[in-house]
Amino acid sequence: MRAKTFFKGGIHIPSYKLTAQVPIQRLKDPKRVVIPLSQHTGKPAKLIVNKNDLVTEGQMIGEQDGVISASVHSSINGRVKDIIEHPVPILPRVQSVVIEESPEVQKDSSSVSRKDWRTLNREEILSIIRNSGIVGMGGAAFPTVVKFSPPQNKKITDLIINGVECEPYLTSDHRIMLEYPDEIIEGVEIVSHLLGVKNIFIGIENNKKDAISLLSDKVKGKNIAVCALKEKYPQGGEKQLIFALTGRIVPSGGLPMDVGCVVSNIGTVLAIKRAVVDGKPLIERVVTVTGSIVKRPGNYIVKVGTLLTDLLEQIGGLTEEPGKIIFGGPMTGVSVDQTDIPILKATSGVLFLSRKEALLADYREFFPCIRCGSCVLACPMSLNPSGLSVLGENERWDEMKSLDVLDCIECGCCSYVCPAKRPIVQFVKIAKSKLRRIV
Repeated sequence: MRAKTFFKGGIHIPSYKLTAQVPIQRLKDPKRVVIPLSQHTGKPAKLIVNKNDLVTEGQMIGEQDGVISASVHSSINGRVKDIIEHPVPILPRVQSVVIEESPEVQKDSSSVSRKDWRTLNREEILSIIRNSGIVGMGGAAFPTVVKFSPPQNKKITDLIINGVECEPYLTSDHRIMLEYPDEIIEGVEIVSHLLGVKNIFIGIENNKKDAISLLSDKVKGKNIAVCALKEKYPQGGEKQLIFALTGRIVPSGGLPMDVGCVVSNIGTVLAIKRAVVDGKPLIERVVTVTGSIVKRPGNYIVKVGTLLTDLLEQIGGLTEEPGKIIFGGPMTGVSVDQTDIPILKATSGVLFLSRKEALLADYREFFPCIRCGSCVLACPMSLNPSGLSVLGENERWDEMKSLDVLDCIECGCCSYVCPAKRPIVQFVKIAKSKLRRIV
């Protein structure tokens, strides 16, 4: 099988897939969870419970509020202890529901009967996805029901399932492909049925040959192509993946649907299968917990709302004080300064770096751009990161817009190769925030 790739830019970086061969383990349910009403792209969910209410696992506690929004559910049985403003990655503090285990709520031992999705129409499937609070689980957390409801004038012909997982350290997608292949294929078939597409691709990076082989066997006789992709970062970017598998180029400012494509993460289709067939809302996910100072690095099934403190306690903790904690991967993840942070729907991994490792990734001290052009060669979006960083440093936001800053996918290739250690992605993030406020 010839490996495919995108056409411009990108970098080759060490993978550090320390947990690729570690089977998924389920953690015990925490006695307390903190569930933010905003853990997705768009408007926060609307609170529908009160303090002291008894709630059951899977019960909706926050309702989708508007088109770009997503519902949230209780991940344990218990009592609503409090409703507070709580810190989360990216945002400082958001309204969150604190639920504590309570003997007044007994676990429901009855099983939910499986649904035959083939008997459901499009609107029924979309309703289940909406009510289950499913969002993109690759990191962006965009409400899935919106992505799967393209305008009538946007004809979708290709469904692309993203199993690339090109971020260093992260292995949660790799493990679910190995351990839940039949459920993933059923999820792909549900989405294909929903969208009525002609072509279905599952893209997997070549460093996961076991997953490529297994899924290739599973799709024999089906209208699904498993495609090997070169090891190259950011191979898993939507626009890069679309070009690699279809040869189409998403236009500047455009979306995948503009070229007839829908891209969905491998974990998202698994969540869709479990929601539509098994009646399970999105209340847990597989999280890679890794790094040189983690005592038992691995891939764990974790309930949404589990505090990082409680997670660490269950896996044996750390060998030393961390120099940096990153939610997500080292290229696109977000650093946090405390462990009182909950696992969210889109938390694919948590990375703990030692102090020595953190110093190597410290961009607080940077130098003037030397115009070497390394960032321009590395940019997979054909932008001019050098020019953007200089404009950003001088707060010239409008001029950054003229250099197509909004097309930046914030992959971090430019910062990684910059010999002057310029925090280019940080400048871009600030610029985007400023320009959205201006608009």
